[in-house]
Amino acid sequence: MTAPARVVFPEWDAPAIAQARQRLKADGICTPLPVADASDAQAAALMAARGVAGPVAARMLKKPLIRAAAMVAAGEAEAMVAGIEAPTRRVIEAASLAIGLAADVAIPSSFFLMRFPSGRELLFADCAVTVAPDAEQLAAIARATARSATALLGHADVALLSYATGASGAGASVETVRAAAEAAGFPGPIQADAALNAAIAEKKGVAGGGANVLIFPDLDAGNIGYKLCQELAGAQAIGPILQGFRKPVCDLSRGATAGDIVAATKLTLSLGP
Repeated sequence: MTAPARVVFPEWDAPAIAQARQRLKADGICTPLPVADASDAQAAALMAARGVAGPVAARMLKKPLIRAAAMVAAGEAEAMVAGIEAPTRRVIEAASLAIGLAADVAIPSSFFLMRFPSGRELLFADCAVTVAPDAEQLAAIARATARSATALLGHADVALLSYATGASGAGASVETVRAAAEAAGFPGPIQADAALNAAIAEKKGVAGGGANVLIFPDLDAGNIGYKLCQELAGAQAIGPILQGFRKPVCDLSRGATAGDIVAATKLTLSLGP
């Protein structure tokens, strides 16, 4: 029998984390771990990842978030779940310093798994990390999210969203989306209704209607979009789940409940290394 994965929670004593880790352990989903004392293995992982000297690594390991990420890099834990108290930039900084990006990834990004009352599930990206991606970055986000969707949902039908569909509009943001879509090989620019509704897509003369991955043109659109779905449609937003790192990292929303943390942890582990 395979032992449950070890997940480090650097915000161990936060009330929602405490409730979530009790449930995760009781259900056999994972073995929750607090941040451990600094170890030689953690220091070695930092030195390998960043090329720093031992004394510098020792100073870096005084920060709990970096030490938690170093635990993952050193094989002392399989994943890190953080962010209920720390801002996203700090979680990403720790993961970047200690774990590093996968070989074929240019930038880290994130997605939310959106679960709607109807049972429909979609991935929204990027709603938490990249403020104003250029075409190359947007293409990278689309490719990374497609891989995540394939792992989680079994397939990826990607749409790069815009206020224009095809050649129906122009402007700097439309051209950025168009260039990203061409580079990544996914449909775009396309309006959200055409991406999600086949009848509307047909009227607009484009292929669409079945998207399960929505790539937003910038953080404004993505963040607004997922929160509107939460508040107006009753969708559950699981994440943000960071993607692009060598090992699994989850950045929690500040308002995450214990249930949200349990769901996000399960989702993070399902993505694998």
